[in-house]
Amino acid sequence: MENLVEIKDVSFAYEVRPVLKGINMVVPRGKVVSIMGLSGCGKTTLLRLIGGSLKPTRGEVRVAGRATHELNQEELYAMRRKMGMLFQFGALFTDMSTFDNVAFQMREHTDLPESMIRDLTLMKLDAVGLRGAQHLMPSELSGGMARRVALARAVALDPMLIMYDEPFAGLDPISLSVIGDLIRHLNDALGATSIVVTHDVQESLKIVDYVYFMSEGVVVTHGTSEDIRNSKAPFVHQFVWGEMDGPVPFHYSGAGIAQELGLGSSHA
Repeated sequence: MENLVEIKDVSFAYEVRPVLKGINMVVPRGKVVSIMGLSGCGKTTLLRLIGGSLKPTRGEVRVAGRATHELNQEELYAMRRKMGMLFQFGALFTDMSTFDNVAFQMREHTDLPESMIRDLTLMKLDAVGLRGAQHLMPSELSGGMARRVALARAVALDPMLIMYDEPFAGLDPISLSVIGDLIRHLNDALGATSIVVTHDVQESLKIVDYVYFMSEGVVVTHGTSEDIRNSKAPFVHQFVWGEMDGPVPFHYSGAGIAQELGLGSSHA
């Protein structure tokens, strides 16, 4: 199967602080792939490298066979028009209506007549169940509704690649399930490819085809949803099942409580 995204031996550092260390990943066309791990492990940095807003310190990131860091500005913008992005918490334009938020990319990047933009925008909103909310402002939307509008905006130009940065953050259980189902459904309906960066293990494992687990800038394991659920790797097992005890400690490193309280062994 052809890979849409290929990440080969990629390292990246912010000045002297290493973030990614020799990452290798592939994202096959038509699949939904999740990148999981604790905050600060480099997940969002990977999305920025794929989108071309950052360049790797070493290695290469290829999208549709082209190295994003080798593209000039015009080529990079053309590539980005084939990508959709759902930002954490939606990031809707607060002074635009639901309709105008979704229509924005069509107006900005195409020469389509307004009548066609109207029809396409209503179709995208209908796909996420919010055609009836087209006139509402972002401040009038619930968190789940705002996320669905952001999803409609992300797929407005029928992108070949859709990237999701924490799409489930802050959602109630019903909205969370709806967004998960929409990610899977829209990916398959559009013939797109999706990358989902998330902390929400159980919901994402229901919808993704493959998972990469990251920790401290490296891939610690990868596999299908079933592989991840059954993993015996201590870090992965702790993360998937939300356990207190494991490689990620409950207590932040420091002196013992007896020492902090000035208690000697005679007081034990």
